[in-house]
Formats: sequence, structure tokens, C-alpha cells
Amino acid sequence: MKLNFDIFFNPVVVIPIFSWLIAQITKVALDLKKLGKINVRRFVGSGGMPSSHTAFVTSLATVVGIKCGWASTELGIAFAVASIVMYDATGVRRAAGKQAQVLNTIIEESQKNGKLTNLDGKLKELIGHTPFEVLVGAVIGISIALLCM
Repeated sequence: MKLNFDIFFNPVVVIPIFSWLIAQITKVALDLKKLGKINVRRFVGSGGMPSSHTAFVTSLATVVGIKCGWASTELGIAFAVASIVMYDATGVRRAAGKQAQVLNTIIEESQKNGKLTNLDGKLKELIGHTPFEVLVGAVIGISIALLCM
């Protein structure tokens, strides 16, 4: 079997990954500016400014549109996936993050009152996005795709 490395040169693969990387680096840089220290977990974590998932899928859709055509079935599929990802980021995942905040507060209060002692750690609160964080992710993804194509 011959190894084929063409996938590493395929713009439909490489450009969305590059867009995701730029968005993740931006998260780390914004945290550095805000907190005065580098939080390496932000590089691989979800949630926050900007949405790297959105950057990835909008970049993918843009590259597919350029390569396959703006009326292609492939773009329709990429657009549908991007829409679901962005809706989920601002809807379901954001709501889950808010619920985690409430639960963490309840757990913390219960532990202070001695009513709850057997839970370790906190639930992850930063898993979703505001609409603005998704918009910025989309701008990054589309811009990177247009610049790289």
C-alpha cells in the first residue's frame, strides 16, 4: 500500500485547520491581555472569543464554494453543517454553560454548608458562545479562506 500525503496539501482540509488555529491563538492572546498570563488550556478548549468551531466551518464552506461553485451540492452540505455548528454554539452549548454556572454555585454553597462533600472539581462553564463570538469566528474563517485561496 502506497502512502498518499495529498490530504496535507488539500486546501479544503488545510485552510479550515489554519483558520481554527488562528482563532485558537487569538483566544490565548486575548486571555493573555486580559489576565496577564498565558492559559495553555485556552488553546485546545472550547468556548470564548472567538469561536474557533465557527472559524473552521465557515472557512470550510468558503473554500468549498470557491472550489466547487456557489450553487454546488458540496457547498450546500458545507453550509448546512456550518449553520448547525453556529446554532449549537450559541444555543445548546451556551445554555449548557449557563446551567453549569448555576450548578457550580449551588454545589459551592452546599459544600460551604456541609450538605455536600463528595464532589470534586467544577463543571466546565465556558463551552458555548455569544452571538458576537460566533460572528467574529465567522469573519476569521471567511477572511482566512479568501486570503488563502
